[in-house]
Amino acid sequence: MPVEIITKEDLFAFHRQLLEDLSRLIGKEQAKAPAKVLKSAEVRRLLQVSPSTLQKLRVEGTLPFSKIGGTHYYRLEDINRLLQGKGGRP
Repeated sequence: MPVEIITKEDLFAFHRQLLEDLSRLIGKEQAKAPAKVLKSAEVRRLLQVSPSTLQKLRVEGTLPFSKIGGTHYYRLEDINRLLQGKGGRP
C-alpha cells in the first residue's frame, strides 16, 4: 500500500480552499431573502376578510398555508399571488 506524506503546506492549502468554499456557500445562503410569513389575523387585515372567509380560502386550497401547533401561517408571496388574481398553488 503506497504511503502519501502530507505536509503543513498541504494542510494550509486545504484549509484555505475549505474556507473559500464555505464562504461562497454561506454568501449564497445569505443572499436569499427569507420568506415572509404571516399569521391569520395579519392575513385577515391584509385581505380585509372575516375568519370564516379565510377558512374557506384554506379549505378550498385557494390560499396555501402551514399549521404549526394551533396557528396557521401563510407566505406573503402566496397572498400577493392571490391578490393579483393568480390564486392557488403554483
